[in-house]
Amino acid sequence: MMKNLNWGRVFLLLLMALSMQTAFAQIPSTHWAKDGYQYYKVQNGEVVMLDARDASKKTVVLNRAMLTPAGQEPVAVRNFYLSEDGQKALIYTKAKRVWRFATRGDYWVYDMTAKKLTKLGGQLPASSLMFGKFSPDGAKVGYVSGHNIYVETLADNSIKQLTTDGTEKLINGTFDWAYEEEFFCRDGFRWSPDSKQIAYWQIDASKTRNYLMLNTTDSIYPFVKPVEYPVAGEAPSPFKIGVVSAAGGSTKWMDIPTDPVLQSYVPRMEWAANSSELIIQHLNRAQNQTEIMLCNVSTGAAKTIYEEKDAAWLDILPEWEEHYYYGGWDWFNNGKEFMWASEKDGWRHLYRISHDGKKEKLITKGNYDVMQINAVDEKSGYVYFSASPQNATQKYLYRTKLDGSGVAERLTPMSQPGTHSYDVSPNGKAATHSFSNYYTQEANEVVSLPEHKTFSGAEEVAKAVAGSASAKTRSNIEFFKVKDEEGVEMDGWMQKPDNFDPKKKYPVVLYVYGEPWGQNVKDAFGATYNFLYTGNMAKDGYIYVSIDNRGTPVPKGREWRKSIYKGIGTLNIRDLALGMKQMLKDRAYMDTSRVAVWGWSGGGSSTLNLMFQYPEIFKTGIAVAAVGNQLNYDNIYQERYTGVPVDEAGREAYRKGSPITYAKNLKGNLLYIHGTGDDNVHYNNAEQLINELVKYNRQFELMSYPNRTHGISEGPGTTQHLRTLYTNYLREHCAPGAR
Repeated sequence: MMKNLNWGRVFLLLLMALSMQTAFAQIPSTHWAKDGYQYYKVQNGEVVMLDARDASKKTVVLNRAMLTPAGQEPVAVRNFYLSEDGQKALIYTKAKRVWRFATRGDYWVYDMTAKKLTKLGGQLPASSLMFGKFSPDGAKVGYVSGHNIYVETLADNSIKQLTTDGTEKLINGTFDWAYEEEFFCRDGFRWSPDSKQIAYWQIDASKTRNYLMLNTTDSIYPFVKPVEYPVAGEAPSPFKIGVVSAAGGSTKWMDIPTDPVLQSYVPRMEWAANSSELIIQHLNRAQNQTEIMLCNVSTGAAKTIYEEKDAAWLDILPEWEEHYYYGGWDWFNNGKEFMWASEKDGWRHLYRISHDGKKEKLITKGNYDVMQINAVDEKSGYVYFSASPQNATQKYLYRTKLDGSGVAERLTPMSQPGTHSYDVSPNGKAATHSFSNYYTQEANEVVSLPEHKTFSGAEEVAKAVAGSASAKTRSNIEFFKVKDEEGVEMDGWMQKPDNFDPKKKYPVVLYVYGEPWGQNVKDAFGATYNFLYTGNMAKDGYIYVSIDNRGTPVPKGREWRKSIYKGIGTLNIRDLALGMKQMLKDRAYMDTSRVAVWGWSGGGSSTLNLMFQYPEIFKTGIAVAAVGNQLNYDNIYQERYTGVPVDEAGREAYRKGSPITYAKNLKGNLLYIHGTGDDNVHYNNAEQLINELVKYNRQFELMSYPNRTHGISEGPGTTQHLRTLYTNYLREHCAPGAR
């Protein structure tokens, strides 16, 4: 599903993001230099090297002249990578979107010794190269184009095509829609450490049925746009893992067992810290059992070295840690051990696992969840990670000994409550640091670690916190906990109206997501901003509220997060409804006759279920791009949380959680919004919902945006129209102001 974001901040950055065409998708974290203090950045069209210790130091690595091909305009740098020896730079430009992100474009190499800029790809189509990367020895660049893998030798720019069978249905070196959307798998090949081989995924989508999207606006005659899309209950596209010589030749396929009927998944694959083995994570179809396997690349033999099971589901690392979106596997002790994340003791912790899988050691200890892996510094013996043991709405930097001998040490100052993000240098001595909380706007700085002091002495974050004391006093935002009648305690935030009078009654608007991909209640600046409302909700007299139910991905332990298994559409809906019911009971200033709810994607589904299952509480709903029938959604996401629906018993949990099951109960005011070109939550969800509402004569309002995708942003005037529609409907059916 469309992953739930801080939509307030997203809207504020919308124009910038659109202008970049989401090319930042390929930009990883800070490009740190090997010394751990200097880092590279694009500034004014040039690649420069900055020093964390001295902001006045700047070295231009690639200037505009170096980036200008003869007779052409300078290459616009969207991203860049340096070879291991630092003598070559790989430049990514002219990015084009592939589903969510701009992962195809053009690549150029600048040779600093020869002082030469060369475009890669030969006669391959423009903006068709994907995931370009240097071989470890810097002599070659590998990339994908047209579902095939190529290697280009930089000495003479000769190109070797390593695979030749790639098509839209037989995909080499990248992935199909479902793998990309739900496992974050995009870059599908890896160089061996010795630069002699490439390991890659092959996805066979030939038997995966197409969802036929209908384009009715771009020509006089409508045409069909097929998307391979395995819905819940359909088998996923089969995978293969192969290894091929960088010089060309036949592929050696790894012998990885799978269920011939149900199939299975390999969402992670890397070289096992050597050039003779691969390490993979193999998941069963239900995603509740995983095997770590070592594959001998010469024979193809695969053996399981470690297994883990869960009564609900298992999350792979990239599902909660964005630094691993494009791969990565952390090794220690010269390849004798690797790091593994697990919730098996009830909390998400990090472990050291021996190469043969026979020994393991808990690294992080205590009743807290690791929220992010910020850096692994084997030399000093520390892992840096984010956590928030006392407050699930916040985030802080910690470190602990890699050998598991220590206790977690908080590095973020206690005087800075809120949400902190860090990009820690490889040696753990420096970090870029951004911070905000609900009353402090975002502040950024570069700090030394573990002291957590700015190199410049400016202490930008500390000054921002000190300077926001009056803003905190004036703020009409309140963070709270609500315990419902069943004893479930949930975090929430509430923005009260300006000139609030507790003796009066105000309309309430509940913002929901409610599924395992979204946390709304974060102590961050802008978290309470309603990006679809054209006015000022507080000024207009609305109480704006959000609650994080059980099942949301907050750092409260495994039981909290996985209690929603087979309960999307039921357990989360009951939590939200009873939480709202308790607030209405406890807070007399909330007007029970004016309670509205809204959400997008999974939040749209929650909105529909709340309107249909608890009509006595929710009087007005605005649902955007909702899953009306869970059996319509993709197999990886929906089966992970609801089980594999191979029989009637398995499909029952889907029916119980689907809004169309309860549509007949609608009593209040409903506005339903969907884009007909949505490739994520398809428009058939809207039409099946409409049929149920029509069947039972339930009146509602509908806005279909022709050919718009899940984000409903394409086309002139679309965003303004959507915001105006939302605002007018809310004001009409949940009138603003005190009474």
